[in-house]
Amino acid sequence: MQLVGTFTTPNASKYLQQLCKHFAHKIEVSFDETSGRIPFTLGVAEVSATAEALQVRFAEVADDKRADAKSVIDRHLERFAFREGFTAMDWRD
Repeated sequence: MQLVGTFTTPNASKYLQQLCKHFAHKIEVSFDETSGRIPFTLGVAEVSATAEALQVRFAEVADDKRADAKSVIDRHLERFAFREGFTAMDWRD
């Protein structure tokens, strides 16, 4: 089942790169300034950045892993985007 999170920010490219670089220390990640792919064991996160927003899309994530998928992204963005008062992405199915 698909899961999509959005964070409206003018710093989307910066956060995309921070997320991907962070996880690249542990898993094989690919990214550029506007898109990235993070293959977590719970599902592959496709990350994209525009001038207005950061979006994270899990094409398939098991029902029992949905909370984990949200948490791994939100916890890291909370550290990276603390200056913007980030708490959680706007997640939808």
